[in-house]
Amino acid sequence: MANFQTVIFIFAILIGLSAIADKIKLPYPILLVATGLVIGFVPFLPNLALDPEVALVIFLPPLLYDAASRTAWQEFTRSIKPIATLAVTLVFFTTTAVAVATHYVIPGFSWPMAFVLGAIVSPPDAVAASSIIKGLGLNKRVIAILEGESLLNDASALVAYRYAVAAVMTGSFVLWQASLQFLVLAGGGLLIGGVLGWLITIALRRIDSATIQTSLTLLAPYLAYLAAEHVHASGILAVVSAGLLITRRTPEVFSPQARLESRAVWDTAIFLLEGVVFILIGLQLPAIVADLRGYGAGELVMYSVVVSAVTIIIRILWVFFSTYYPHLLGWSQQRDTTDSDTNEQPNEVDWRNVMIVAWTGTRGVISLATALALPLTLANGQLFPQRPLILFLAFVVILATLVLQGLTLPLLIRLLGVEAQNNQAREDQALEFLLASRALGYLNDGFPMTLPGPLQQTLARRYQLLVNELGTILQKADAEQRPTGYQTPEERSFVSEIRAAERTLGEYQQSLLVELARENRFSDEVLRTAERRLDLEMARLDASEQAAGE
Repeated sequence: MANFQTVIFIFAILIGLSAIADKIKLPYPILLVATGLVIGFVPFLPNLALDPEVALVIFLPPLLYDAASRTAWQEFTRSIKPIATLAVTLVFFTTTAVAVATHYVIPGFSWPMAFVLGAIVSPPDAVAASSIIKGLGLNKRVIAILEGESLLNDASALVAYRYAVAAVMTGSFVLWQASLQFLVLAGGGLLIGGVLGWLITIALRRIDSATIQTSLTLLAPYLAYLAAEHVHASGILAVVSAGLLITRRTPEVFSPQARLESRAVWDTAIFLLEGVVFILIGLQLPAIVADLRGYGAGELVMYSVVVSAVTIIIRILWVFFSTYYPHLLGWSQQRDTTDSDTNEQPNEVDWRNVMIVAWTGTRGVISLATALALPLTLANGQLFPQRPLILFLAFVVILATLVLQGLTLPLLIRLLGVEAQNNQAREDQALEFLLASRALGYLNDGFPMTLPGPLQQTLARRYQLLVNELGTILQKADAEQRPTGYQTPEERSFVSEIRAAERTLGEYQQSLLVELARENRFSDEVLRTAERRLDLEMARLDASEQAAGE
């Protein structure tokens, strides 16, 4: 009962913080973690220890699924080379660098234990990365690389972690076995997620109920995660691949009402889940500190600085080295989207965007969950060596990257002179113009309904002027001379016909959006905005028809 009351207390704080986060100009995850730290030291509240299984099974699947669903597919596929390099090579490189530093700096820290810590702190977190860069107006390709890296780095980090822990437990390590397991872990997760995503899209296509469709999307990440983990593949990669595939097919398999309902439900769920996760991260510090014995404050500060500095600096060095070494990353062989935004030469990489990628390596719930998942004892019954210190250092790295890099990223962007990208408004206008012009051509040639001349002219004028609310114009005349809602039989017939015509035009534009998505002529974000506008228009027509039927 006490824990339940504490959770309600956290929800109340969460809602209150969301109201003031924008006013104090502090990144939301940092505010939540700091709040968790403060709450953790409140004496009358019970200790809410974060069970790693709870974190991995309950929180991560929906958070990762949502992050994958918001990923711009076009930019993701264009940037797959740098994403893959950062998600695999940099993870192993960071693991090794942290292991070397801690082995030589911390007395009694064996190589296996050093690699355990390195593997825990090596992967940036998708949820933390998405939350930190949200609203900063970064270049689209930079966002795609940062979010894509965080989504795919699980397999490499988890393989390094499992084999480092096994080395501590058994004292042995076989490189070829680790390499084989990495392929099985990553490939199996992607395959299972892809197959499940495909099956779910087939099911969604055959379901008419918006509520059931929304419920199935809530179930999808857990199905993918648990199925992959059951066969010892990467559950996180399974969730990511399922989320990417289902989202790619959303315009084809979801009804307009289902898209609106699903987005509203997911936005609420993610708001609560993200808030609880980051507050729980902050809540863990008191319990972790309580387990530390035999270390002075000066030693802990020195170890923390070393591990955090190595984690941050290695990323900066690696990103710059690999960016300007085309055989590794391939950026110089691809057009950087920065070029079109800043009028630079097509093959020139903007070093400022490279610096932003290098600086944005925030760790989060994955690192904390893997640290807490460390076994308490070895096979012989002895305590797992240095476990409290590993937990403490992992927490410090999470806090350092979230707070230091999260707080300074907006300042870094200003110092580098990187302007917020405003190209979406221009692309929105281009897409709206294309949809309206195509709809007008369809209305004049090939429209399946026979319309009276005045009605066709009214619809044509609507799309020429991009007027969104035709219904208000039709119902304005003579509104004050008669009771509200009264219409003559002729007017009712006219309104009924125009609603049917509007629905047909709306369905045509929705099918056109599906074709444009396949052609990759517009960005995913712009297509989703137009899709949402059409969904709202169809929902308005549904509501009008229901009201007329009553």
